[in-house]
Amino acid sequence: MVYLAACTFPDDGEEFDYCLKVPHNVYTSFYPFKVLSRHRLERVEFAPVTILYGGNGSGKSTALNVLAQKLGLSREASYNGSCFFEDYASLCSVELRAPVPQTSRMIASDDVFQAMLDTRNLNQGIDEKRGEVFDAYLEAKRAKVQLRSMEDYEALRRTVRARSRTQSRYTREELGMNVRTFSNGESAYRYFTQKIEENGLYLLDEPENSLSPALAQDLAQFLEDSARFFGCQIVIATHSPFLLALRGAKIYDLDADPVTVKPWTQLDNVRAYRDFFKKHEKAFEAP
Repeated sequence: MVYLAACTFPDDGEEFDYCLKVPHNVYTSFYPFKVLSRHRLERVEFAPVTILYGGNGSGKSTALNVLAQKLGLSREASYNGSCFFEDYASLCSVELRAPVPQTSRMIASDDVFQAMLDTRNLNQGIDEKRGEVFDAYLEAKRAKVQLRSMEDYEALRRTVRARSRTQSRYTREELGMNVRTFSNGESAYRYFTQKIEENGLYLLDEPENSLSPALAQDLAQFLEDSARFFGCQIVIATHSPFLLALRGAKIYDLDADPVTVKPWTQLDNVRAYRDFFKKHEKAFEAP
């Protein structure tokens, strides 16, 4: 499915005209100006799966942030914008083939990390409260209560519950079990599979972070299936070979000048992996 058909970015001339109007003695950076135009990225035409590939500083995350801004996509974590970001975005345009579904969103690494921290903070709060519940259990179990008021009735109820339960069961009922925690990679993978629903446009900024090679391949399969069978359009900023190898993905090489579409096997990052393993090929043959 294709909701987002194309996006255009200002060329070097448009950026130059804008920057002429800005007092240069006040600002030292015009970000995001002079990032995407450096390698003449002026237009992206999107497929069901589109990948923006490039090294650090290539502008792939910048392009995703601009798209999210133009499309009004929901996101959880803030991003590194600048005082020029909105002006830059106003010079960009998007072309839609179909209305963007409400389930659509941008997911960045910071979203995943924040979800992990929230779970850990929740569990920490539960752990800190557990000591108080232990003390309350022992106090209630040993208490001698005489019924004189409703307050005495509540105290008696707590005592009966404490005496009829083990400490662990009493605590579980009072607090609930800790939210189950997973490894960083497992948590990241679960986050993507929970947030990506059917029939949506999803912008993913380096989703391979924290993932093992096995989980990266699992995520690649999940994204491929989401696009092929469940009406999703996926746009990914990445340099992971596991995601670059997604079947049918249209890959823009933001390191090339000018930016061009390439097969994943022709990308420098992928070839660096190939050359590394080829160099050490004999080590894999050792008994």
